[in-house]
Amino acid sequence: MRYALGRLLGLVPTLFIIVSLAFLLVRLAPGGPFDQEQTLAPEIKANLDRAYGLDRPLGEQYLRYLGRLAHGDLGPSMRLRDFTVNELIAVGLPVSLTLGGLALAIAVAGGLALGIWAALTPRRSLDRTLMALTALGIAIPPYVTAPLLALVFGIYLHWLPVAGWEGGALRNLVLPVVALALPTLAYLARLTRASVLETLALPFVRTARAKGLSATAVLVKHVLPPALNPVLAYLGPAAAGILAGSLVIETVFGLPGMGRFLVEGALNRDYTLVLGKVIVYAALILVLNLAVDLLQGAIDPRVRAGRRA
Repeated sequence: MRYALGRLLGLVPTLFIIVSLAFLLVRLAPGGPFDQEQTLAPEIKANLDRAYGLDRPLGEQYLRYLGRLAHGDLGPSMRLRDFTVNELIAVGLPVSLTLGGLALAIAVAGGLALGIWAALTPRRSLDRTLMALTALGIAIPPYVTAPLLALVFGIYLHWLPVAGWEGGALRNLVLPVVALALPTLAYLARLTRASVLETLALPFVRTARAKGLSATAVLVKHVLPPALNPVLAYLGPAAAGILAGSLVIETVFGLPGMGRFLVEGALNRDYTLVLGKVIVYAALILVLNLAVDLLQGAIDPRVRAGRRA
């Protein structure tokens, strides 16, 4: 419990620093939310700045934003004026969580299975082929894979739709989820293979085999627990990578997720929308990293002892 509380309390200053840096960087970017408005009279622009508090000193704007944030209010969108940022997040967050959750689940399940399979058949043709394919999967980013998948399976073969959400229908999820999962799956497969091979060569594994344990028992009880530690450590960055990749994927496939709103907000200099999306993404990544830390501590007591020390 002490270990978990210590990790949880560490999230507060981290999130505060992220909020502060995001606020400063957004305000220092060239342009403003109303600079692209055509035929906007100076007095109207001044009234808009006054209505959204943009005419006040930067320090006062920052303190006012922190005050609203403490009450869970992310403010109104400056360009989508019929919506608040909270409403836009309520619309986009379920889409992004569905997309990211499915992609992470497929990447973890596929990466572990392929990595263990390759480690149990090292230096064979299957292992070499698999490692070559995973290297290709790592090298090609999602923003290249996504249009290729849409071109082949959507336009040429007409098997799957290339855009749209339709309430989260399975056929609309296949292409974006696969495009988002492939790089993480490939990296996890290589990481799992290397870790399992290294563990298989350790003395305690040879001792377990010498005692007459079956290959399955050796793998499950003696090899996988220590071999999966590096894989668990990577799950935090993997989740962050999938969330970051969803920005592009949602735009390519026309999904109404948070990533699409964030891109539009950044292009339109919608300060409150960008800040709200960044805060939510940062909170999700921090929570996922916390979950990975707690899972590592539950599996390996040495992690808890080392962090306390």
